[in-house]
Amino acid sequence: MTMTSPDAATGGHEAVALLERARALVDPELRSAVASLPDPIRRVARYHLGWEDEHGRPVHQGGGKVIRPALVLAATRALGADPLGAVRPAVAVELTHNFTLLHDDVIDEDPTRRHRPTAWAVFGVPDAIVTGDAMMSLAARLLAADPHPASAAAVTRLSDCVIELCAGQQNDCAFEDRAPDDVTLDEVLTMATAKTGALLGSSCALGALYANADGEAVAALDAFGREAGLAFQLIDDLIGIWGDPERTGKPAGADLASHKKSLPVVAALASGTEAAEELAELYRHPMDAAAVRRAASAVERAGGRDWAQNEAADRMARAVQELSRAVPDLSAAEELLALAEFVTRRTH
Repeated sequence: MTMTSPDAATGGHEAVALLERARALVDPELRSAVASLPDPIRRVARYHLGWEDEHGRPVHQGGGKVIRPALVLAATRALGADPLGAVRPAVAVELTHNFTLLHDDVIDEDPTRRHRPTAWAVFGVPDAIVTGDAMMSLAARLLAADPHPASAAAVTRLSDCVIELCAGQQNDCAFEDRAPDDVTLDEVLTMATAKTGALLGSSCALGALYANADGEAVAALDAFGREAGLAFQLIDDLIGIWGDPERTGKPAGADLASHKKSLPVVAALASGTEAAEELAELYRHPMDAAAVRRAASAVERAGGRDWAQNEAADRMARAVQELSRAVPDLSAAEELLALAEFVTRRTH
């Protein structure tokens, strides 16, 4: 599997169009929900979402790719229902996603996101944390107030997902205190499934719930999203090492500089090669730019890069198998497949 541009990949143009349509459907409801927040919190949220600058002036920064809301809407359509009826859960998962981003930026002390300072770097750690908390509560309130018959089940599923996300984040932080060669690949795969796969799975599951699907179909859509989410994380980890700073908005090799035990790194460390020993030694000390370049080379020579690319392709194959359980005629799920293709062939 190669890391090609999403626009050049099969279905890339279709996925971009899907994301644009999802944004058009979700954005008004999202803005309305955020407007209900108290003023100081609303200001931080609007900055984080790319709607305003630090002084509250409107900007056209643009937020995230709205992949998770698009998955909600696409899952609803794949099961034969009108996606217009699933806008609220689509907004809820986007609020939940941004809650995680606000907290992750604080935990990781990331200074930039989307090519500008992170919310905590501008407004301080307390404001960033409470804004994330408020956005999560807002997501739950939106679903709880929704008259749709699936809303109660959706609240429960999203709440369970957030607990799983928190457990995954806690494990990720705990890995930092362990020796470079002490973290196993199975542990990191489990952590990544919780941190990334869980929310993509829940996005698909919420779309299925709002299509009034049965339990088996909901479970299959959740499994599809989880496998696609793990493929997403594998590619994200590759970008964290070899991504172009002009496109990612973060320094080259940022994950290596912070000694992050990402999937390709742990795969490399477990290879038993000389390059693995070199990488483990580099991870025991602070790294300057030259050391980061040596670490990236060691990951590649130890097979971490190839493993991650192959594993991402395998996870996508599993995702398609899960999807076929809920939608035997995959032509009805073209939107879901296009979105999954997009997230696993992106370069930033």
